[in-house]
Amino acid sequence: MRGIDSPVGTEATALKRRKRRLLMRLRIPPDALPGSLSLSHRRCGKPSCHCAAGTAHPFCSLTFMVDGKKHVESVPAEWIDAVRPAVDAGRGFKDAVAELFAINARLLVLVRQQRRRHAPADESPE
Repeated sequence: MRGIDSPVGTEATALKRRKRRLLMRLRIPPDALPGSLSLSHRRCGKPSCHCAAGTAHPFCSLTFMVDGKKHVESVPAEWIDAVRPAVDAGRGFKDAVAELFAINARLLVLVRQQRRRHAPADESPE
């Protein structure tokens, strides 16, 4: 982080190494999709359909958030094989970014703790 000393020690070294590895592989997947893909079943409502008395019709949907609002979109069966890897790529990217944020926060805490420990006695801690 610019303007802040880098923490030292074995924990800081391990965190920095993990951060470098994450940054090397952290590329935004161009076709990534947010959210989750789920398989559900529903009845069509036609009294003569097999689903009225038996197994309901399967369908897939993609659930995701945009601007704090939940969206659910149906995904045609023929698109499932293309959509699933895009959702997995989006989740992988999101998880990597979350881990990067957590590492940065832990590094900040470490440098703050080290700064307090090594502060001269005449300085007041911030």
